[in-house]
Amino acid sequence: MQKKRDRDFSISDRAHLISQWEFGAHLDESLRLRLAASSRVIDFRPRRTVYRAGDQADCLYAIAGGRIKLSRHENGTAREAVIDILPGGVLFGESALYSQAGARENHALAYESSRLLRFPVGDFRDAMLEDRELYDYTFRLIGQRREQAERRIADFALDAIPARLGKLLAEFSDRYGICESGGVLIDIPLPHREIASLLGSTRESVTVRLNAMRRAGTIDFVKRKILVKRRESLIPTGL
Repeated sequence: MQKKRDRDFSISDRAHLISQWEFGAHLDESLRLRLAASSRVIDFRPRRTVYRAGDQADCLYAIAGGRIKLSRHENGTAREAVIDILPGGVLFGESALYSQAGARENHALAYESSRLLRFPVGDFRDAMLEDRELYDYTFRLIGQRREQAERRIADFALDAIPARLGKLLAEFSDRYGICESGGVLIDIPLPHREIASLLGSTRESVTVRLNAMRRAGTIDFVKRKILVKRRESLIPTGL
C-alpha cells in the first residue's frame, strides 16, 4: 500500500494523530479539531533539516513518525554538539513559546524518515490558554528538558567518559529499549560519532570504550544497534 502523502491528510486525520499523543489525548474534540485545522503534515527524508539556528521560531512540531535530532553547531566549523534524539509522539520546537529573539538556537534534523505535524505558535498558544492540561503539559516539558540539559552539564563536569557512556546507554535503553532474550536492544542506530557528540568526546574514545564493554559482556552490537546485556554493569564503579 502506498504511503499517504502529506497533502492527503484531512483535518480529521490530523485530529486523530493529535488524539494519540500524550499532549492531545485529553483535549476537547472541538479544540482538537481547531488545532488540527491550523496544522500541517510535513515529511522529511533522513538527514534533512527541519530548521536551523537563526531561523524564525514561529511554530512547534509533533513527531508523528521517525526521530528528530537536536543539536548545536559551532560557527565556521563542522563541529556539532548533539543535544538529544527525540522519539515519536513528542513535541519539540517549544522555544517558539518563550524565545525573546524569536529565533531558533538549535538545529533540528530528521534522524531517519520522519513525519511531523507543524503547529503555528499563535494557535498553539491559544490552545494552551484554553486548556489548562495542555498548558501544564507544555510547562512540564520545558522544565524537563531544562533539567536534562543541567544534568548533562553536571555529567560533563563530574564524570569520566566511561561513566557518561554508561549513563547514556542506560537512558536510551529506557527510552528506546526492546526486550529480547539476550537483553535490551536500543532500537535506534547509534553511529559512534553520534554517541561521541552526545558525550562531548571523540569517536575514537567511544569506539575503544564500546569495544571494551563488548569484550566484558556488558553490551553487544546487532545490525548497527546496541544490545545491553547487563545493565547493572554499564556504569563503572569507582568513577
